[in-house]
Amino acid sequence: MIRDGKERMNRTMDFTDRKTQARGFAPVDRRLPGQIPTLAITPVADGRTGAYEDNQAATWAMVERVACLLEEHVRLYDGLPPRVVVAPEIVYGARTGALAQAHYIREGVCANIWVSRSWAYSDELMSACMGLGSSEWPQAAYGLNQTDRPGAVWLKAFCAAMDEKMRPIFSVYNPDLEDESGPIAPYAAERLLRFARAACAVAEMRGKNYLALGGVSMGIIGSDVRRNMLQNGFGMGTVSVDMSAIRARMDESFLDAEELETAFRVMKRDFAFDFGAGHRPLPPDDLLKACLSMTLIVRDMMIGNPKLADRDVERAQGCHALAAGTQGQRAWTDAHPNFDLTEALLCSSFDWSGRRPPFIVATENDCKNAIGMLAAQLLTGLPQLFADIRTCWTPASVLARTGVSVEESVPDGFIDKRNSGAGALDYAVDPFAIAGLPPSASVHDVAARLRDRPELGQALMEQARAGTLFMGANLQYFPGDGLSSRYRTPGGMPMTAYRYNAIGERWTCSVVEGDTVELPSNVADHVRDTTDPTWPETYWAPRGMSAFEYMNRIGPNHDGNSFGHIGGDLATLNAMLRIPLDMHNVAPEDVFRPTLWDRFGGDDFRACEALGPLYR
Repeated sequence: MIRDGKERMNRTMDFTDRKTQARGFAPVDRRLPGQIPTLAITPVADGRTGAYEDNQAATWAMVERVACLLEEHVRLYDGLPPRVVVAPEIVYGARTGALAQAHYIREGVCANIWVSRSWAYSDELMSACMGLGSSEWPQAAYGLNQTDRPGAVWLKAFCAAMDEKMRPIFSVYNPDLEDESGPIAPYAAERLLRFARAACAVAEMRGKNYLALGGVSMGIIGSDVRRNMLQNGFGMGTVSVDMSAIRARMDESFLDAEELETAFRVMKRDFAFDFGAGHRPLPPDDLLKACLSMTLIVRDMMIGNPKLADRDVERAQGCHALAAGTQGQRAWTDAHPNFDLTEALLCSSFDWSGRRPPFIVATENDCKNAIGMLAAQLLTGLPQLFADIRTCWTPASVLARTGVSVEESVPDGFIDKRNSGAGALDYAVDPFAIAGLPPSASVHDVAARLRDRPELGQALMEQARAGTLFMGANLQYFPGDGLSSRYRTPGGMPMTAYRYNAIGERWTCSVVEGDTVELPSNVADHVRDTTDPTWPETYWAPRGMSAFEYMNRIGPNHDGNSFGHIGGDLATLNAMLRIPLDMHNVAPEDVFRPTLWDRFGGDDFRACEALGPLYR
């Protein structure tokens, strides 16, 4: 009820202004509008007089160490750090907890880390995570392992309270006594970082869209975009657009013509092309321009383009999509160039403009693979590889076909991962070698070095360009032609394969760590020519299982792949999303899940079923 006439007049004036305001393209600081993931740190302590004062300085020092760890080592997909906020005061009772909750709501917090070096009340402090939105926050609790102030006592009591309330919480406790005068112990630091990276990934997905360009490709079930499941499982919306919208934008030249000319010039200068022999549907330059036009259009439809607002402000806005998929076959590719160049360039860490964060664009509109690629990209900041799981090769098969023995290098065989024409161009090189780091290094360290040292990013671009040949499409598959990206992924790199599966109305996820394989060149050439010589090739062997077992147990015909062994990160992320792993080879010490999982005997399926989806 408005009691003041002046207040009512001011409200009317505000609305009058808005009634005549022209539409435009509102600028934002990042690729898409939205809150930057914000992590809260909630210090707690014993509130009794004397005990509180004895703990005060050391508790704030503990908070400072956690904040510095997160700010130094956690990065979002575009290289920005997340925001870190701290409770206004140490929480020691219901009212101080409520003050923290009010602060977090104002700051747009997405996850919370409780920290304590001493005993503190447990259940009575829940007011710090009982407000609006907090039931969806990933929660972690870090109790200091010390003798004078037993943080473990509070940690166990608090986690028990959270378990009883069915509020999942990740418990961080170092195996050895910790020294408060130095940095956080490596074991505890690794778990705090794993939690923070996964929590940021969960927050980045929330409220974004998956853009389905077209419908189901060739009956592939992964192309069946499950709108409600994407919402319930990942907090993501869906925008579906018929591919005629792409054709319309091409016919109208609804794109930045100047950027198209720049892209055409740079691509012709920096890449090698083999447009194919004989009669082709389009002349070479026309084909390249058509493929680049499609690339600009898909990008613009995902994130918008302010340069188009003067022509059509609505279409210029884009679809607020953090991931997308193109149906391609066959509704489009029977008559038009395929999306191979579009997918390869957008999924890479660079294009004609130089280095930039990768996009996620899935072949054949396989949204289940796109979501996995998105999750892995958000965790690592690195490009992801979409792959067909083409063929399982055993040493016996290789010997029979080529006369060459590979028994010593791949005793359990390997998988030929070869998408039908598109792959992120970064997979033509070894980023570990370019970063000057061994394969055992953390992929997060690789990403940081490539990001922070421009000369290394430049070297990656140059080597990837030199290692890629764009080839005219196989017209038997693609009558409308196209430009497929052909390269050979170097061997000896750690690489994790993953896949989300829709089982009825539930999600599951498969995660398998392995390594790329360096085959003798004549063997690799034979494998390449057996399938298709115009497509990118990646040879990979899973760890701890045979290639046949992987081929036999993985669900569909596509999987996603990430540089590095990131199975532990994906296990943590999926626990936050309450999605069980249906198969994995992650080492037990790298599986970090909430304490509630232990109450269900460590059974991922039972815990996730009892909790239900994160977003209802």
